[in-house]
Formats: sequence, structure tokens, C-alpha cells
Amino acid sequence: MPSDAPVLSRRTLLRAAVGVGLTAVATPLLSACSSGDDRIATLAAPETTTIRLPKVVFSSSAAQAVASEFLQQEGFTDVQYVTLAGPEVTFTAFAAGDFDMTVVPAPMAAFRIDAGDPIVILGGINAGGFQIFASDAVKSLSDLKGKVLSTGGPGLPDDVFLTLILANVGIDARKDARVITHNLDEAVRALISGEIDAMTAVPPFSNRLRDGGVGHVLLDVRVDGPWSQYFNAMPAVRRDFLTKNPAATKRALRAYFKAADVVAKDPERGARAMRAQGFIPESLYTATLNELPMIPYDVWRKYDPANTLRFYALRLKEAGLIKSTPDQVIRRGTDFRFFQDLKRELKEA
Repeated sequence: MPSDAPVLSRRTLLRAAVGVGLTAVATPLLSACSSGDDRIATLAAPETTTIRLPKVVFSSSAAQAVASEFLQQEGFTDVQYVTLAGPEVTFTAFAAGDFDMTVVPAPMAAFRIDAGDPIVILGGINAGGFQIFASDAVKSLSDLKGKVLSTGGPGLPDDVFLTLILANVGIDARKDARVITHNLDEAVRALISGEIDAMTAVPPFSNRLRDGGVGHVLLDVRVDGPWSQYFNAMPAVRRDFLTKNPAATKRALRAYFKAADVVAKDPERGARAMRAQGFIPESLYTATLNELPMIPYDVWRKYDPANTLRFYALRLKEAGLIKSTPDQVIRRGTDFRFFQDLKRELKEA
């Protein structure tokens, strides 16, 4: 396998906190989401025409996979893909300055701000994402007390999210359950054999579990409250990039949101873009195509990123995972001015 080929496993998809893949978008697609294009010329020119983005696979990276032509429209002539050693180093690589901008799961945004990472959350882009599959013996989240649960690894997005889910029903993941690490194949085998009682999953691999009749969906944050009422993926930029390149940051964010509108209206375009760029193999195309219509990409104008971070920061603090208050998280690591501007500028087609 080439060294820059994505590792398509549960370890990859569950650990990937961000995913930015870019591919060309056809002209008809651009015209379907061209509202506000006439304003591009009135924006300040980007301070840099180069932007570095990580090449990590994640189910909610479809909008980023559709963004290439929009980034070109915004003046980025040099889009560089940074291939990471593995998805587990995504946050350390971001903090170290290996890339400039990405998308992170909402609970991890608050988690990394509390940890002191030099990142700024710019808004929200889509809802949905994490799911929990359980054995037939588990009927509710409360039934997970005392059970054996599987995640991608300690401190990773699905592991943090599971901790919050359990805490919300009064279960301390560190005391009241046994949480172990598996890759996807190991977790599926263990759930079938009864060695574990539940596992985390994300699209498109969750489609594989459903099609195979493996367990049942105990929780799906795309539809189950209160999680479905908040952003799941939030665009983030390194603080130094934002400070030096505010106009470029706004233009890149604009490209992300226009691409999100495209995926919301035509999920097949998103799946095709992910396949064309090599972010998913042909074997995952159908699963991705089936899952994308269920990822809410149409909520970025409706949901409030501050409310999202406040919600998750409070849950994280209650679970003992962070020390910062919600207001401290928002004050230290957010800048929603561009987000609010773009909501006004980009009218729904």
C-alpha cells in the first residue's frame, strides 16, 4: 500500500478527529451552491494562497472532499495535503503546526482547548456521527453499567464520547464499566461472540454492522437527543494561522460551508468526491453513499456553535475530563465572527 494511502479500519475512522480531502467539483454542482459568489471579489484578498490540510478519513469529511473548487474560487492556489503517521497523532500534529485548518468532533474541541492546544474553533458544520451498537441483552444505556464496552482507544474521540454518554445516564466509565480497545474487526467479532456487550461505531462502517445484523443500534447521535441538537463537527484553525491570515481563514471557512450545502443537497456528490480522491475504496462507496444522506449537513445555519461547546464542555467537566468551565472554553478557544458573517452572506439556494 502506498505510504500516503488512508488506513481504512475502525482504528482509523474512530480515531480520526478530522478529515480533509479535496477533489474537483463539476460546474453544475457549483451553480447549485453559488449564492454569495459575487461577494468574493469584495472580500479582502487572502494573505496566503497556501493552506495545509490533514489527509485523514472520517465519515463527516464529505464536505471537505467537495471543497476543492470552492477553495480555488477563494484564491487558494496551493492546497497541500499532510499525510499523518496515523489518526491517533491528529491532535498532536495539529498542535505542533503540521497543518493549518481542519474539522474536529465537538466534544474533542472542548477537550483540546482545555488541554491548551493553540487552536480556535470557528463554528459548526454538521451534526451526527457517533453510534453505539449493543448485544440483544442490552436494552437501554442504563443497562451498560457493569458491562464490557469497546472503543478505539483511551482519550480518542469515540472513547471520550462514550464517557459522556455513560455519564449522562449516571454511569462512570472508569468505575462502573470495563472499557477495552479493539480495532473494527476485533470489536465486531467480540460483539458477535459475546465477549463484549457494546461497541462504538461511525459511518460508513456502522452500515456494515447494520447490514450484517450485528447487534442493534443503542444510540445514534444523528437522531437521538440531546446529542442530535448540537453540532458534531466543528471547523478549527491554528491560532497563529488565524492571527496572520484572517482573510484567508474566512475564505477557507466560506469554502467549507458552500461545500456542506452541496453535500446536503446531493450526498452522492460527496460520496463520489471521497472515492475519487481515494479517501474511501470502492468497497466502501455504497456504504458511504447510504450513510451520507443521514448526516445532517444542513444544520450549520441553524445550530449555535457556542451552545454546542457550552453543552459539551459542561458534560466533560461533570465527567471529570476537563477542568475549564464552559465559559472559559469559549473565551479561550473560539472566534465565531466569520461564522456569523457567513450565515448572513451565504443565503440558502
